[in-house]
Amino acid sequence: MRPTVLVALVAIALGLAPAVAAPRGLTAQDVNSAELKANGKAAQAANIKAQVLLDRAGFSPGAIDGREGENFENALRAFQKKNALGESGKLDQATWDRLTQNAAPALIDYTITAVDVKGPFAEKIPAKYEEKAKLKRLDYTSAAEMLAERFHMDQEFLGTLNPGKDLDEAGSTILVANVNVKPVSLGAKAARLEVDKQNNQVRVLGSDGALLAAYPASVGSEEKPAPSGTLKVVRAAQNPTYTYNPEFKFRGVKADRELKIAPGPNNPVGLVWIALDQKTYGIHGTSEPSRIGKTESHGCVRLTNWDALALAKVVRKGMPVEFID
Repeated sequence: MRPTVLVALVAIALGLAPAVAAPRGLTAQDVNSAELKANGKAAQAANIKAQVLLDRAGFSPGAIDGREGENFENALRAFQKKNALGESGKLDQATWDRLTQNAAPALIDYTITAVDVKGPFAEKIPAKYEEKAKLKRLDYTSAAEMLAERFHMDQEFLGTLNPGKDLDEAGSTILVANVNVKPVSLGAKAARLEVDKQNNQVRVLGSDGALLAAYPASVGSEEKPAPSGTLKVVRAAQNPTYTYNPEFKFRGVKADRELKIAPGPNNPVGLVWIALDQKTYGIHGTSEPSRIGKTESHGCVRLTNWDALALAKVVRKGMPVEFID
């Protein structure tokens, strides 16, 4: 046995070295120069790049995480419909070519600032509504959570993309999704919304029926189904206070009196409430962006906070919202 191998084995036995070297993580170069590949790390790099580009085009994949899934497929399908590419929901070459016409890099460096880590942050967000109602504000619990939302990313994925980096320390330079470039302007083009119950998606349509934007959503549940037919937007409010009425009888909530839960990104309706003209129903944000499209809601239409904020800029009083069964 060669001496170097023997030394390595002894080091492993003594716990002085890892048995298997950790695989190299994805770099900005891996993602920004990615081409469409079939499998492996190159495929993940292409998925990350595609998700960022979809987000920038107004066809949100939800929390960016580089994984396959229904939200990613629905975003691809909507983008393909918009661009007359055939609605496969797959990242094919024609879709890739159209997406990558947007040349801005998908990942960029970001240096965490003193303002980012200043807070205020909540020590913990309790699960029970009764306990939430005792808080003066439902803030982010850390700079890491706040940064993940700012850059439209799954928080765990943000950590994975930045191994060994302290996401709560000013001065740390981290890799983030480059989503905060000039947004797609829908302006006065937006005329109505569609809420697709089966495909868990909210779509923005023009007066001619053209698809302008799409967002993944959690839409109702068996216990509290979403409405049917066409409703109208009443108003849009940012940083709303959430009021729980005991008549709602949500599963797991035992309150027998009205509860008022303070504003904040971890409020049950997140950072935005878009009220509809059927009592108690609306479109809103969430405290758990990575679960959008994967879990049920209490009858309303739940989006990520960033998608709800984007939608709030588009809607206006009286805009039709059609619920598609």
